[in-house]
This record gives sequence, structure tokens and C-alpha cells, in this order.
Amino acid sequence: MTNTLSALYNDEAGFIISAELVLVSTICVLGLVVGLSEVAFNVNQELEDVGAAFGSVNQAYSYNGTAGQKGGNAGSTYDDEWDHGDDSCDVSCDVGPTPESY
Repeated sequence: MTNTLSALYNDEAGFIISAELVLVSTICVLGLVVGLSEVAFNVNQELEDVGAAFGSVNQAYSYNGTAGQKGGNAGSTYDDEWDHGDDSCDVSCDVGPTPESY
């Protein structure tokens, strides 16, 4: 048993393969981190575009009044006011966090 453990301890046949595997896996992990960061940024940008598209939908409506011999209807109107977040590019990943106000 001691000879087997000594032989395994002194065996360096797989050292080069292990070092290459560590190097390749490190490069792959760094590439994945950068890639996922770009994916997250682009998903945020696309969601910002979708939000801006919903904000730009015209919600104003009106109908004119009618009048006849036996009565009338005055009509109605509604106007969509500007809301915070209706503009595009409200969300930006380049800007750092804002300081808290006390």
C-alpha cells in the first residue's frame, strides 16, 4: 500500500494536462463573465425601449357631443399627461449610484 501511495505521489504524468485544464477553464470563465455582463446590459436596454414604447402610446381620446330634437350629449375628453419614465434612455447602466439623502 505504501508503494502504491508513493508511486501516485511521485507520478507527474498528468500535471501538464491539469495545468492546461486550469488555464483553459480560467479563460472560459473570464469570457463568460464578460459575455454575461454584456447580455445583462443589452437586456436592460431592450426593456428600456419596450418601456419607452409603452409610454409613447397616445392614450388621449374624446368624442363630440350630439344634439337632436329631444336631447343632447355634451361629449367628453381625456388628455394623457407626461409621466416620469415616458422618455427613452431613462435607465442607464453607466451612471453610478446616487448618494443617499438624509
